[in-house]
Amino acid sequence: MAQNIFAVLYLVTLVLVFLIYHQTSKVPPFVFFFMCCASYRVHSIFVLRLFNDPVAMALLFLSINLFLAQCWSWGCCCFSLAVSVKMNVLLFAPGLLFLLLTQFGFRGALPKLAICAALQVVLGLPFLLENPIGYLSRSFDLGRQFLFQWTVNWRFLPETIFLHRAFHLALLAAHLSLLLLFALCRWHRLLVLGLIELSWNTYPSTSFSSAALHLCHAVILLQLWLSPQFFPKSMQPSRKTH
Repeated sequence: MAQNIFAVLYLVTLVLVFLIYHQTSKVPPFVFFFMCCASYRVHSIFVLRLFNDPVAMALLFLSINLFLAQCWSWGCCCFSLAVSVKMNVLLFAPGLLFLLLTQFGFRGALPKLAICAALQVVLGLPFLLENPIGYLSRSFDLGRQFLFQWTVNWRFLPETIFLHRAFHLALLAAHLSLLLLFALCRWHRLLVLGLIELSWNTYPSTSFSSAALHLCHAVILLQLWLSPQFFPKSMQPSRKTH
């Protein structure tokens, strides 16, 4: 019975993925057939293993379809449901935050983020009331040990290195460093625009909003000064010939 339910979930997930490709117009339709035939590991995860990954990913793909349809509130709701099933969906959170800030700005993104947070609180309320420390510590268990026999990405490493605590901390540090690097080098322009909007929408103005506005203007001026010139010095004005 459980395998039949997961088989239906498998078909639903395929439809959701195909809809994403169809809406983005990145893949021709005939490729969908080969995707179905070649996804042996997906067959195993859905129908044989009965992991919770399929449930989480189906909700995630549903949220992406809703985002593409401009249904942002419902999309955030489904995204939060996916996180409640499995925490690895949080890896998509920086991308979602970037999209929300791009689409709605800082103030407009807050209600969407509140939907995600409120749903997490509601779903975890029975556990938070009973044992909040245990619930939160186990939800973000960074000391969990993974088994070498199930790894796909790191099979080429010796098992002693894979199980070493320093390797786990190095991966976490690399992930956080890349997020910080992208935030400083690629996403900071969006932060500047969001802070400017927040400063002008704060009434009456505060010390923070005023200082943030001046800081953003200073960053913009600095970027304009350091940016390459549009008109090189070697370019001379053309002279009319008579």
